Amino acid sequence: MNAQAVREQLRTVIVGHVDHGKSTLVGRLFHDTGSLPEGKLEAIKAMCERRGMPFEWAFLMDSFQSERDQGITIDTAQIWFKTKKRDYVIIDAPGHREFIKNMITGASSADAALLLIDAGHGIQQQSRLHGFLLNLLGIKQVAVLVNKMDLVGFDASRFGEIREQYIRYLDGLGVRPDYFVPLSARDGDNLVNRSTRMGWYSGPTVTEALDSFHPTLRPTDLPLRLPVQDVYKFDDRRIIVGRVESGRFSVGDQLLFSPSNKTARIASIESWHRPGKAVVAQAGQSVGITLDEQLFIERGEIASHVQDAPRETSVFRGRIFWLGQEPLRVGNTYQLKLLTRSSPVTVQKIERVFDADSLTDRPGVEVPRHGVADVILRSHAMLALDEGRTLARSGRFALSDGHNILAGGVVSMEGYPDQRDALTVKSQNLRRVEHRVPEAARSARNGHRGGVLWFTGLSGAGKSTLAMAVEQELFARGYHVYVLDGDNVRHGLNANLGFSPDDRAENIRRIGEVAALFADAGMIAITAFISPYRSDRQRAREAAKGAFHEIYVEADIETCEQRDPKGLYKKARRGEIAEFTGLTAPYEAPDAAELTVDTRDLDVEKSIKRILDYVERHIAIASQVR
Repeated sequence: MNAQAVREQLRTVIVGHVDHGKSTLVGRLFHDTGSLPEGKLEAIKAMCERRGMPFEWAFLMDSFQSERDQGITIDTAQIWFKTKKRDYVIIDAPGHREFIKNMITGASSADAALLLIDAGHGIQQQSRLHGFLLNLLGIKQVAVLVNKMDLVGFDASRFGEIREQYIRYLDGLGVRPDYFVPLSARDGDNLVNRSTRMGWYSGPTVTEALDSFHPTLRPTDLPLRLPVQDVYKFDDRRIIVGRVESGRFSVGDQLLFSPSNKTARIASIESWHRPGKAVVAQAGQSVGITLDEQLFIERGEIASHVQDAPRETSVFRGRIFWLGQEPLRVGNTYQLKLLTRSSPVTVQKIERVFDADSLTDRPGVEVPRHGVADVILRSHAMLALDEGRTLARSGRFALSDGHNILAGGVVSMEGYPDQRDALTVKSQNLRRVEHRVPEAARSARNGHRGGVLWFTGLSGAGKSTLAMAVEQELFARGYHVYVLDGDNVRHGLNANLGFSPDDRAENIRRIGEVAALFADAGMIAITAFISPYRSDRQRAREAAKGAFHEIYVEADIETCEQRDPKGLYKKARRGEIAEFTGLTAPYEAPDAAELTVDTRDLDVEKSIKRILDYVERHIAIASQVR
């Protein structure tokens, strides 16, 4: 293997406002690093002479005829140049607002960014937006290049003014540029060679700044992600095919397929146009695999190792950039595209809509074209995905209307649990045992059917107060009833669980199963838990079959915080409680509860009466005398 083959490579995106000189910068960078193909410069100069137009360095980059005519870059272009240290892929992304989608596409695979600002025009709206988008895409290595210093007389104070303004802006985004470099791309000042006209600047040149950046972790060193593209059937074999997005695997490895949670070992690796039998595959390769047992695997599943598997969920946060002509609205359904998976998702909530100019955010019910927002998306099907900040390929998604791309987004699971464990049955050789006492006999003896009264709502809404009062009243009326209260259960059954999203999900899973057993025994189990996730409450509903009754104890966050019976909101506001539901962790209100009790408008006595009336109508049987 020669030295050239093992040289390190770094992918860098260059962005900036239209006409701030990106293509000129890259064209001159090509020339000054000796990276131009032989005869390319002469060919461009000859073309300019034929057209009767002055030579521009930008013509080395702008390879489309329409771009030369319009003077703007309309698509991403990737070029290669080299320094003594490493090879570079420079991704030239468009700056014009109408081509933002292409800019996002180009920047999504970059290790670092060069952000260009015209010294004369200063910081423009697009400069702010590009800084915001780089942060959105998780690019942390940034050099800000203040170009066209020749047009402001190489004025150090002008450079300092732009630098201070932009530092303040980017700091609000959590972006801290590594360098600010003054330059004149047209003349090559501070590009590869240090400028003799800006003696006041002592920092690195552009290539020196680039050489100080580090490539992100190689795809082969990341956890395995093999999205299933298709399944081919030859003879008796089923060949699962796809492109390895990250990681590597070998024949004999055990794979986990998500979200189906099926496992099998790799029997063979089938590759095309390669001599011999492959025993290893890695990121970037398109391969087929056969398994040691015949599993039904569908397009859209993700194969991984059992360790470092993707998350499974039906709800997640997404930070999106909206491109649709019509605004994104709460309640709208779009088609989610994530790797090879396509699934309808509904906008459950718009948490924040960002203003890239003022660095403010606000709640919203819609997101306008070119708007950036944090949204919560819900799918009816289970999804396999990753946090965008850890695994970009399986943590970024697109939304479409079935034909056109409407948004690009990055996955965040902050505040939401991995639902995989709740869906996985780990015990083997199990068989349900049928009771010999029929349900009707239990109901006849008790005078009521078994049931689960599932109280859900924010802390301070009144769940425990109502649960204990309803239990007392039902017991006095002859019902077999017991309250499973959150605090009490955490002292025993769930004493080993904390308050992380995963632990909260497991807490509710256990309670749902216990409550279902109470109901199966013919009793009424009243649960008083925040139970913030709809998916967890849905599993509790499925466990109790037709005996589940969701009772939403409704009160807004302001009312609950005013009550604050345990002082928890005050502690959360002081930062003493992390991931507190309603403040720093999500609460998903029921969308179709059997009963809603609004404790803002109803006092305790009226609230109890509403619940008792519901029980009399839906759980009592006609033979019971009150």
